[in-house]
Parts: sequence; C-alpha cells; structure tokens
Amino acid sequence: MSILRQSATFSPNTKTVVTVGTFDGVHLGHQKIIKRLVSVARESESTSTLLTFDPHPRKVLQPNVSMPLIQTLEERAETLADLGLDYMVVHPFTKAFSQLSAQEYVQDILVGMLNISHIIIGYNHRFGKNRIAHVEDLVRFGEIYNFSVTQISPEEIDNISISSTKIRIALAEGDVLKAHKYLGHPFSLSGVVIKGQQRGRTIGFPTANIAINHTDKIIPKNGVYAVVVGFKGKKYLGMMNIGTNPTVNGQHQSIEVHIFNWEKDLYNHHINVSFIMRIRDEKKFDSLDTLKKQLENDKAVILAANNTLPL
Repeated sequence: MSILRQSATFSPNTKTVVTVGTFDGVHLGHQKIIKRLVSVARESESTSTLLTFDPHPRKVLQPNVSMPLIQTLEERAETLADLGLDYMVVHPFTKAFSQLSAQEYVQDILVGMLNISHIIIGYNHRFGKNRIAHVEDLVRFGEIYNFSVTQISPEEIDNISISSTKIRIALAEGDVLKAHKYLGHPFSLSGVVIKGQQRGRTIGFPTANIAINHTDKIIPKNGVYAVVVGFKGKKYLGMMNIGTNPTVNGQHQSIEVHIFNWEKDLYNHHINVSFIMRIRDEKKFDSLDTLKKQLENDKAVILAANNTLPL
C-alpha cells in the first residue's frame, strides 16, 4: 500500500474506487467497508483508495474538545495495508477545507484529485460545508460527474453498533477486551524505552518505561494489564502498569512494562505493546515487600491464563 501525505500529488493512472473517512481504529465496521472497496476495485481493474484526513477533523472544528486517537496515522496505515488497500491519501484538514461546498468537494477532490469512478460510503455519510450534503446528493453528483455510489446500509454491517467513540469509551474504562472485540485486533501502544526510577529492579520486577510517540494517542485507564510486547519481530508475554506508582508516592503518570523472563537492555529501543486483559486497579501498598507479593500474584494470574488469553 502507498501512503500519500501530500494529497495534491496524487495522480492515479487508472480510475479509482474510493471511500472517505478518518477510520480511527480500523474497527470491524471499517474493515467491512475496506474489504468491499478492495473487491470492487479489483473487479473493475481500478485502484482502491481511502481518502482520510490529518489532523482529525474534530481537532480543527472543535479545538477545545479532547480528541484522543485509537491509532496513530502510521498504525492505521499498517492495519489498512493488511486489508489489501492500494492507496491511503492523507488530505490536510483545515478550516478552509471544511468550508468547501458539497459541489466544490466533489468536483475538486473526488473527481479532480482522485479521478473517481465509484465511491463506497457508510449509511450516515455527510459532506460539504456544515456537513449538509448526504447520500442522495452524492448520487446526484455522480450522475453529473459520471461516478457510481454504493451505500453500506446498517443491515449490511453485522457490527453496526461498533463505533470509534465506543472503543474510546471502552479504553477509558480499561475494558481492553471489549476494545479488542470491536477492533478485531488488540489495542496497542508503541514508543521508545526511556530510563525511569529503576525501583522495579530492586524488587525483582524491572520495567521498561515507555515514552509514547504520539501526544494524541489514547491511554487506557490506570491499572495493571496482561500484555504482549513486540520487539524486533518477536513477541513476549508481560504485564504493564499505567499510573502514578502511589506506593512510592509518584506524582506523574508513567507507562511501564515488565517482560517475563527478559534480562536484556531495552533503553532507546522502540517496542510495541498489545493489551490482552486488565488484571486490577492500581493501588497504594504499605511497603515495597507487599507490592512485590502482589506483582508475583499478578504474574501468576497471567501465566495461569496464558493458554486462554485472546492473543
């Protein structure tokens, strides 16, 4: 799959079959649309293309409202590539772009830039200034500009109740199992390992402190999680703590992972962490010895459940 961050440079040699949206998380509902898109494009010998936006439109239109992302643009691209998409065209979302009329958007973007022959959209698609245009308008424009429209109705999507918003809520509540179910894959974080306070190693549980690459990336609710760590193409079972380390009077949130049976140095290396299940809330213990006993119990719980974990 090719990623074009400079959308104006996109000049396909063939007609394109297009879908449009942010597709944050690329959840099961999104996947159904992309699979349909790829299938139709191949049948018509066209190019399958997703038109997406950066930054997220809500960050521009509602700058005072927090907009945490399930996936970074790079993570989204990786998931989309696995679905067989040909092009991911990233168009800069600005206030000026949001003011395009429906006809300007169709004429300049869909027809002029993307060379569209067919568009596949969700049942609630809106476009143009103030999002006033809908599917019927798109069909009318298709008759004018010679492209066809396929609308994915609610009945066609088994997982229509799934939404990126619901996944964000699940993660905010620490329900990574629900997020996994909606996404069709585990929620993950990635970042570079940095030096922390190194207290974990004093009680036999050294941790890798992760600096998250993207400031808008959603962080699940504080607590202890069973995780799988990806490093240099291999996967390792472990447990992660998200929180402030109240036992040692920590003041700032940290994201730390203990990898089972791991003794190598990870400083300055990039790792990926997939969330499997939530074990418990973060809590303050009376002493480091009490904390160590709890961590030993947490590890035992994860190892005992290893064969049944939804990896």
